[in-house]
Amino acid sequence: MPQADLIWGLVGFLVTLMIFSYLLGDNVFFRLATYLFVGVAAGYVFLTLVEQVIWPQLILPLTKGSLIGLVPLVLCLLLLAKLFPRISRIGDIPMAYLVGAGASITIGGLMVGSLVPQVMATVNLFDLNAGAANQIPPALQLADGSLILVGSLTTLMYFYFSTRSKPDRTLDRGPVIELLAKVGQVFLGITLGALFAGVYSAALTALIERVSFVWNTILNLLHPFLG
Repeated sequence: MPQADLIWGLVGFLVTLMIFSYLLGDNVFFRLATYLFVGVAAGYVFLTLVEQVIWPQLILPLTKGSLIGLVPLVLCLLLLAKLFPRISRIGDIPMAYLVGAGASITIGGLMVGSLVPQVMATVNLFDLNAGAANQIPPALQLADGSLILVGSLTTLMYFYFSTRSKPDRTLDRGPVIELLAKVGQVFLGITLGALFAGVYSAALTALIERVSFVWNTILNLLHPFLG
């Protein structure tokens, strides 16, 4: 094994044991490992920000004489005014820009990346020609599409809050909407259960990988003595 691989393997082995020490309760080794991970993550984010944002989008245009780089520079300087109470109102200008840009990107991302693809995917489920090309029986495809459509609509009905509240603070949504909301609650519970199972499976896979890594590292360290 190369020396560099051996050193990094020992580092990963020690950090893994420090994380596993939490099984014995909160201790200084576990806290040291968490601080190490947070520090490494913060350093990685900072270097990525400098390399991919600050240098190419701010410093490099200024060195080439482009005045467009002055816009983010001025906004950053104005944002620093939020640190001083007397001139903190000046920092509202870049804050308003950040909030507006963030909201537009979020809404646009939800529309383009979630809502429209989900609607199109639901509509495509009723395309019998596509189902025939994939050798799916039409009845099975219609049943699948209808189930997903009902699940989507009833789940949206569960989040229907634009109605009056009763004296006991429950929603007065009417019997039809309430029935659809109950059905949507079932679909929502199934979805959350599937997500939980996926997260649990991923965590279990990561645990198995770490335990296997610790075991293999111990065997590699003992191999010279075991012959």
